[in-house]
Amino acid sequence: VQLQASGGGLVQAGGSLRLSCAASGRTFSTYDMGWFRQAPGKAREFVIGISRSGGSTYYADYADSVKGRFTISKDNAKNTVYLQMNSLKPEDTAVYYCAAGSGVVTDDPIWVEYWGQGTEVTVSS
Repeated sequence: VQLQASGGGLVQAGGSLRLSCAASGRTFSTYDMGWFRQAPGKAREFVIGISRSGGSTYYADYADSVKGRFTISKDNAKNTVYLQMNSLKPEDTAVYYCAAGSGVVTDDPIWVEYWGQGTEVTVSS
């Protein structure tokens, strides 16, 4: 499986972006998907994930900061997962990576089998 992330950019605080992650291959519907991010000088961290059917969403343990602002969705017909980010804050600035795995999404990336190349999000104050 190859993952191609897109949609990042520069946005002002309070703005919105929608990231997309397009996957190759016929087995997309068998993978849980997720988004991680890595801010400058920090470790990569899990943000949000979704079950292979699209029926369940998983938030990071720290996720109070993104709940209500970030939404993940999965279109198995288009082999694409989306991250809708609203009310963006400067602390959301990071490179965002999509991830896929046949295991169950958790904060620990142990379940990840495939990574996208990352798309950069910069939120200005």
